[in-house]
Amino acid sequence: MQRRHFIASGLAACSLPLVHAQAPLPAGPVRIVVGFSPGGGTDVMARVIAQKLATLWGVPVTVENKAGAGGVIAADYVAKQPGDGSTLLMTNISNHAIAPALYPSLPYVVERDFTPLMLVGVTPNLLICNTSQPARTLPDIVALCRAKPGTVTFGSAGAGASQHMAIELFKLRANVDALHIPYKGSSPMLTDLIGGQIHYSFETMTSATPHVASGKLVAIAQTRPQRSKAQPNVPTVAELGYPGFDASTWYGLVGPARMPAATVQRMNEDFNKVLAMPDVAEKLASYGAEDGGGTAVKFAEFIATEKDKWAKVVKDAKVTV
Repeated sequence: MQRRHFIASGLAACSLPLVHAQAPLPAGPVRIVVGFSPGGGTDVMARVIAQKLATLWGVPVTVENKAGAGGVIAADYVAKQPGDGSTLLMTNISNHAIAPALYPSLPYVVERDFTPLMLVGVTPNLLICNTSQPARTLPDIVALCRAKPGTVTFGSAGAGASQHMAIELFKLRANVDALHIPYKGSSPMLTDLIGGQIHYSFETMTSATPHVASGKLVAIAQTRPQRSKAQPNVPTVAELGYPGFDASTWYGLVGPARMPAATVQRMNEDFNKVLAMPDVAEKLASYGAEDGGGTAVKFAEFIATEKDKWAKVVKDAKVTV
């Protein structure tokens, strides 16, 4: 019922005839809330979008970080804000698709408490390590995990984050045991990974790419079924012996519930304009972000499918936090 209600809400928001260019937008500043620390993939995506929206709308558009609980704290905060469009959430897989299955007492209901606006992009995660790790191929990592069960460490941006679920899916498919180390965002996790305090991470390509390019980290594999154009020389986990393996990260913009349909349509149109800007498209492509844009209802359907997918992984892997 919730899934049908969520998709129906998206349809209602998109069913109006074309709205005039002056369809209502917030009169004052707009905040885009991010559930992770600065420097992570979600934060990077939000800042790329916010800068362009500020110019397009003629009002300040700022990014506000509320890190913790795999993005749940930020999502709960936005769910309680007025539905006038002045506070948006750069949501991602963690708080909109994974958290509902992972947290038995989640303070919000995705279908009831949010208005989907647009999918910004889908990126692979990169399996990465620092340059001092001796096991730097997927078969070697699997062998290491089997030789030292429960001791090889994999960092993530937080319990329930996409990196966490990638680890759990990897453990299921490879039949290995490894130790998950959650952080309050990608930035502190990457600091420890570079410094050798943890061994590996399935980090978002968005935040991992600069460190791989600088030579501080090594990219071992990527987690979408096909290779990203941004990392064409990095093999997929599927290629390396695990067909169908898909642990993508995705980002999207949502608002609180009960946003006016005209505002939803206007924002969706403007978000699509931003994604089509050559410099934005180039920036997102460099981070492996693909398949973004489209209608609000398309995003609602996408979220519903992702919720079902990750609920099965949480159940099969017996994940608890």
